[in-house]
Amino acid sequence: MTKFERFDETTAPEAAVPLLEKSKKAFGRVPGLHAVMAGSPALLEGYQVLHRLFAEETAFDADEKTVVWQTINVYHACHYCVPAHTGIAKMMGVSDEVSNALRDETPLPNDKLEALRTFTLAMLDSRGNPSDAQLEAFYAAGYGERQVLDIILGLAQKVMSNYTNHLADTPVDAVMQKFAWTPKAKG
Repeated sequence: MTKFERFDETTAPEAAVPLLEKSKKAFGRVPGLHAVMAGSPALLEGYQVLHRLFAEETAFDADEKTVVWQTINVYHACHYCVPAHTGIAKMMGVSDEVSNALRDETPLPNDKLEALRTFTLAMLDSRGNPSDAQLEAFYAAGYGERQVLDIILGLAQKVMSNYTNHLADTPVDAVMQKFAWTPKAKG
């Protein structure tokens, strides 16, 4: 895979500089993903906006946000985002039991979180066309239309990061390397 350029505040396109400064302020560093996305200031800004909206404005709690993010990351086999969101989950107070179940594709500790993972996978597998039975099972688990729409927001955000990382082969940030992850062999 071709390596994409990684930018900082001195090399980025002018429109990306304040976005990288915002990243640095939020994370204490410029995450590698953001350094790559800076090559398209519009992509970086869109990602930052969607991340903020999903993290702060959805109806999901910390465990549920982690389930949506990591289900998508694991599905897309994102070598960068799975470790990054493992670290983010720790900062959010999500248990290792939840994080490990998502990373290892093993059962989650409760039926409601498992229903959220199952429905998120249904959205991915069906490209946004889940069956009526899949919707009804999701609703029966205690979720509603708001959460279906919030999953779509999470999908949009994670497609931006997962696809960028695949193309750029973004190295895992040093602070997240302790959470390195390898996808399970399929088949």
